[in-house]
Amino acid sequence: MGDAAPPAAATTSTAVVSEADSLSGEMKRKIADAFDTFDNESNQTVDVREVGTIIRSLGCCPSEAELHDMIAEMEDEDPTGFIRYEKFEPVLLRTLMERRYRPAGEEQLVKAFEVLDNSQVGFLTAEQMTKYMTDQGEAFSQEELEEMLSAAVEPEKGHILYRDYAAMMCPDDTQT
Repeated sequence: MGDAAPPAAATTSTAVVSEADSLSGEMKRKIADAFDTFDNESNQTVDVREVGTIIRSLGCCPSEAELHDMIAEMEDEDPTGFIRYEKFEPVLLRTLMERRYRPAGEEQLVKAFEVLDNSQVGFLTAEQMTKYMTDQGEAFSQEELEEMLSAAVEPEKGHILYRDYAAMMCPDDTQT
């Protein structure tokens, strides 16, 4: 009879929904684990100042302005300085499912460094990088700058070999 095709389509549709539910469940677990790491009081809240760290630990790289917008969406009407999990989880789940704020890929980072490398020598000095990171775009704090330079500067030469640095900084795309 002609009833064979619809059940196959329904089965395919059910499999897709089941896979999406599984992916959603896995993401919820990742979100909960990351949140719990910073829930020092075990009361389903985190300090609002930790939200950026949690979000970035989940592979999202929003700008400071985008982070501020996300926090505003999560905060209670009367901000307390803490974010409740029940407000955090739906915002992060939507962000992860939509694959928003993905980090730049290695080749994109190299191209950005090449724009800064006026001499096209394949490296930047720590002084050049400090100038760029504090004078251009979203300025790094002193702490962020020191942390970045400690990982980026090649100890023997004192330069940032940006191809090597970009390779080190790029996350493995297979994780999310």
